[in-house]
Amino acid sequence: MTWLIPISRETQPNDQLRVGRLTKAHGLKGAIKVELYTDAPERRFVPGAVFTLQVPTTSEWHGKTLELTELKWYNSHPVAFFKDVPDRSVAETLVKAILWVDQDLGEPSDEEDAWYDHQLVGLAVIRDGVRVGTVSLVDHLPAQDLIHVTTETGEVLVPFVKAIVPSVDIAAGTLTVTPPDGLFEELPDDDEPPAAVTD
Repeated sequence: MTWLIPISRETQPNDQLRVGRLTKAHGLKGAIKVELYTDAPERRFVPGAVFTLQVPTTSEWHGKTLELTELKWYNSHPVAFFKDVPDRSVAETLVKAILWVDQDLGEPSDEEDAWYDHQLVGLAVIRDGVRVGTVSLVDHLPAQDLIHVTTETGEVLVPFVKAIVPSVDIAAGTLTVTPPDGLFEELPDDDEPPAAVTD
């Protein structure tokens, strides 16, 4: 199951959906391996599809788009070919670029486990049946997505992965977390001396 988190806070307009990341040049003809963030690549990655690029402002691709010419599968890995990316040297300048497509905010997503940021912000964060905070922000980083949770003691950054966020219920207004020890609380020092025993 793909864990898809659409809509970037600052780097992309709030009417776009993140669908993939370019990871590595493949071969000599401009092909690039793609990490998919969508359960529907057959619909998102069709010839002629145009992607907005999320890249550093220093990149030559900043502010530009890419048009897909073909998506192939090699050893179960998706590999994309794009217009105006003729060879490996050009493909290598696109590594780590994140791909976004236009999406109507009023149109519900038909992909599993896919939400917009504005749907997540404000959700009550539940741990072991108890509310521990509120989602205040979602950050989309190249390595992973982070949920900012406002708690009584400050802000906690929670990796948005299935192992830690197993359930999101938009209708109920809740986001359930199963965090590792220490994420929401400070752990005692292992080298603290044991409490004195009195008779």
